[in-house]
Amino acid sequence: TSLIEQFRIYCRRVLSNSFYPVLQRAIGVGSAFEGWSPREQDVVYQMLVPMTPPRGHSFHLELDTAGQRCVRNFRVRVQQECTCMREQQGRNMLCFLHHPEEELRRSQDPSLLHTLCTGSYLDVQKTARWFYQLVRAIWPALLQSHNWHLVLLPSTRSCQFKVTNGRESFRIEMLFGVQQGSSDIFVSSQPREARTPSTTWPETYAVAEIKFFQYIARQAPPDSLHLKCLQFFTRLQLGLGFSTYIMKTIVMHLLNIVPVSRWRRRDFVRRLMDISECLRLCVEVRRLNHFIVGNRRLPGGINLPLDVQMAKTCNLFRHLVMDPVAHSYAMSKY
Repeated sequence: TSLIEQFRIYCRRVLSNSFYPVLQRAIGVGSAFEGWSPREQDVVYQMLVPMTPPRGHSFHLELDTAGQRCVRNFRVRVQQECTCMREQQGRNMLCFLHHPEEELRRSQDPSLLHTLCTGSYLDVQKTARWFYQLVRAIWPALLQSHNWHLVLLPSTRSCQFKVTNGRESFRIEMLFGVQQGSSDIFVSSQPREARTPSTTWPETYAVAEIKFFQYIARQAPPDSLHLKCLQFFTRLQLGLGFSTYIMKTIVMHLLNIVPVSRWRRRDFVRRLMDISECLRLCVEVRRLNHFIVGNRRLPGGINLPLDVQMAKTCNLFRHLVMDPVAHSYAMSKY
């Protein structure tokens, strides 16, 4: 977290007069920051970097209604804003809307529309390439570069790299996101399926989920094994057709129902049986509700947009309803 924060500070300094997205403080998300991992020997530290529009620009999220299921897809439309009044107030910036193009090209860095966008929409792949260039350029200036070796890893929709110092090695994935209002819901660069278009930004609930785990951690007794239960089942099901996210969703539902005082060491076997029984029942009836979307029983402090909070419950096992063969296969795997 310290490394990424130093990197962000340098970035903002370098980009202060440009019209690239403004990088906000990164948020650790995913299993590594939630306190568990299905593969401890291969942990990936995911950091979501919220981006806000640069001067003279605004972001507008547009919902893609085609083929929507549980996860909604958005596009981030970039719009230029008039800055004539700011110029009059002494800010050294020409207005993209009202100054001649020739003068803009001669005196000012290009608009975000001409660097990281495809048409009027923020492009994930262009953003990732830009970020890779930033990491490569800024790394030598960071204090960590004296003792750690940086290896950039291939990715088209995020920035992945590994840092090693001979004894330790950390793999980091930096995702880019745009916040929905002041909520804990973002649209992010992380793809949900193969061949996600480069201007598509899927909705992510990772920040709301980590806030839920933080809430549970504050309430839980010192010997709580709720994370061990989750880790046990995610390892157990590897290769059996039930995704890590399915197991995580089941455990989150149980944590929201079963008091944290009943996840102590002495309750370990009972809670494992609860998870197993819940999975069996969900597969049998072909229904597992999404934990965030449409859930009105979330703890206070998790801020959802109204359309996410009031949405119909979203069935993660919808494919089992549509495909009897898939349902029979899931039952046999259980």
